[in-house]
Amino acid sequence: MKLLDPKNDVAFFKIFANENKKEPLLSFLNSILCFTGTDREIIDFTVESPYRLPRLEGLRDSILDIKAVDKRNIHYIISVQLLRTFAYEKKLLYYIKKASRQQPAKAENYPKKNQELLLSFLDFEFFEDSPGYASRYFLMNEKTSLNNFLDFELNLVELPKFTVPLEQLEDIKEKWIYFFKNAGNMTMIPKEIESPVVLKEAFEAADQKSWTKEELESYDNRGILIQDERGRVQHAYEEGVKKGVAIEVAKNAFKDGVPIQMISKITGLLEEEIREI
Repeated sequence: MKLLDPKNDVAFFKIFANENKKEPLLSFLNSILCFTGTDREIIDFTVESPYRLPRLEGLRDSILDIKAVDKRNIHYIISVQLLRTFAYEKKLLYYIKKASRQQPAKAENYPKKNQELLLSFLDFEFFEDSPGYASRYFLMNEKTSLNNFLDFELNLVELPKFTVPLEQLEDIKEKWIYFFKNAGNMTMIPKEIESPVVLKEAFEAADQKSWTKEELESYDNRGILIQDERGRVQHAYEEGVKKGVAIEVAKNAFKDGVPIQMISKITGLLEEEIREI
């Protein structure tokens, strides 16, 4: 058994976006959002995506829009983001606006708006000072701390912070996150997460033996795009660090009276840049 990585959005779509077999995604969402057993428990959904397998060559974004309904017949738009993006906090605001634009535009239709949930899985630590791997955010009143605006909710799962070992997984939520984080490195279904059956179904859907040749090609192509994007972010970071060091060296050398031409040669900065420091 060779399992494919659910963090690749092609795999996520293949594993979870099956409207004829909804139990895995219902269990996944209700567990991650802590809705199981409450009146907010999601009982049905449809998936809207910017692509349909296997046409993924131009895909740059990594967002799946899920229209869900809970036990109270309250409708949600759940946006699931799967990748790290540069300037992530600004990207969050973009997704909030994106979800709002999909809602009824006429003023008289505002009471019919769906509640909006953003569920984002991060492959990096977004809040380094916060120990928990899962966090939830609302619009709160500054003085009363009351959540008077119920139509939007932000949920973040910081995967590097989830370090629970396999033998210590306590509930279905931890099992789902373990699956989501680690399935791409597995070659078998661990006995600790063979149950419930819905988890086993997700593992089976992630097994590349059940994929067509076109789906596997789409998965590989998406993986290349993911690595290219990560490479660009890493390169930009490294270049920024190098330039920051060069600027500090130039500042100190300039204060010590080193000629600008020599500073430029040593640091690689343009003479104009050095004069503006």
